[in-house]
Amino acid sequence: MELGLATFADLGRDPKSGQLITPEQRFANLLEEIELADQVGLDVFGVGEHHRPDYAVSATPVALAAAAARTERIRLASAVTVLSSEDPVRVFQQFATVDLISHGRAEIIAGRGSFTESFPLFGYDLKDYDELFEEKLLLLLQIRDNERVTWSGSFRAPLEDQGIYPRPVQDPLPVWIGVGGTPKSVARAGYLGLPLTIAILSGQPESFVPHVDLYRRAAEQGGHDPASLPIAINTHGYVAATDKQAGDELYPAYAPMMNQIGRERGWPPMTRPAFDAQRAGTGALGVGSPERLVEKILHQHELFGNTRYMAQFSLGGMPHDLVLKATEIFGTQVAPEVRKEVARREA
Repeated sequence: MELGLATFADLGRDPKSGQLITPEQRFANLLEEIELADQVGLDVFGVGEHHRPDYAVSATPVALAAAAARTERIRLASAVTVLSSEDPVRVFQQFATVDLISHGRAEIIAGRGSFTESFPLFGYDLKDYDELFEEKLLLLLQIRDNERVTWSGSFRAPLEDQGIYPRPVQDPLPVWIGVGGTPKSVARAGYLGLPLTIAILSGQPESFVPHVDLYRRAAEQGGHDPASLPIAINTHGYVAATDKQAGDELYPAYAPMMNQIGRERGWPPMTRPAFDAQRAGTGALGVGSPERLVEKILHQHELFGNTRYMAQFSLGGMPHDLVLKATEIFGTQVAPEVRKEVARREA
């Protein structure tokens, strides 16, 4: 089981000081977070792409390249690359470059995106939302598998025996599909034989079991061995010495972030009882003591047979010192216990 972290590099307001973090400081914090994750033995760190004022990273490969120069072992992933509004040629070139700098540690997690700002920014129409993603994904895979490419489609100029460079260290360069639960996206990933990342941000993880079953059926239909395909689960999370401490430290940063997004999407306001309900039992929030987080990760492994778990600790205006402490606990206390128990079960 691989254990890791992901972030959108939120530009929230520190609930203690009331200060809004600057993009410059957020990037310094981000690199420190990734460096520490590497030092405490975590397996992967994902950085999201957004094009709005509450997140710092719009050029994920640049951030990952900086992290590559400061780390030694940890895998470096996008979380996600909004492929629908990107050029697959440039995506491949950029991540191949990160792969070369990192000596073979880059991964693309491609998704359709949960926000829509990038579509008008780069001249795309939202009515083409799914068609854009499917066409660009197939082109990206063709580029990954072939040094010279001949291709034509609806949303990009054709390629006629064009060489795409540089080529990465890894062959093939890993391309995952990141989903929030859309069945069509899950089935497409399975049929193409691509690793799957599922974001479970609310409710009960059990409700996503049918998606994983669909993914594995689609993989079989596509001629792939479902047992050989990696699956990752990504949740919001946070860890501290006790369940109460974890909840008390995360909630003041988490609630404003969720309420801001909720106002845009028509969600009900986040309250402390609702927050506590989501982190209780087997709820989606991976928030609590090391023992609680171990239990939640292992419960999800029982449900999905996933090979990777990633948590988002740096949420909203979460203070940087607390994120670093949680990262240390995750790497030194949670990850070893999860790996040991998963290995025992699979022996």
